[in-house]
Amino acid sequence: MPQKNAASFDIFDMLSDNKQQKPEKPAKTQRQEFLETTKYKDKDLYPEGTITINPYTCVGIQCKLCIKACPTNALYWTNSGIQVTEDLCLHCEACVLSCMVDDCIKVTRKREDGKTESFKNTKEVEVVNSRINAQKRRERIEDVFRSGEDYIERYSKKVPPEPQSHKKSETQCKKE
Repeated sequence: MPQKNAASFDIFDMLSDNKQQKPEKPAKTQRQEFLETTKYKDKDLYPEGTITINPYTCVGIQCKLCIKACPTNALYWTNSGIQVTEDLCLHCEACVLSCMVDDCIKVTRKREDGKTESFKNTKEVEVVNSRINAQKRRERIEDVFRSGEDYIERYSKKVPPEPQSHKKSETQCKKE
């Protein structure tokens, strides 16, 4: 075994020592640190999710529309195709909406209420968004009107009954 002197050192020992000194941060903390550098630090609506890109259908270098649409620059181009930095991805639908190839990018995300959403083309994104918006509208209406009777009381016009007149109608006059 060679002797260690001041001019020689073992790089592998240094690497293993550094790993023991600095424990890795949990993924959540790393994600928060990455998002702090963007303007979307408060918009982490879907912290759990995945994004996959089908390399067989992706035309990548020819369009790069998804890369331009990504608000956090989580998508980037390499020699092997488009890649994703999962820690930066907000799991929004920007890349799917901008992709010119259906079923190329698939996003799966978990909502705050525990429901899982998955979409891979523009139509599926619109269906998911319309469901979300319908639920929000329903909740707003239920906050304002606790029941159907509340709505009727608030918005029904109380029309006074017509007074009965002593005049004969035209049809009655013609019959006589």
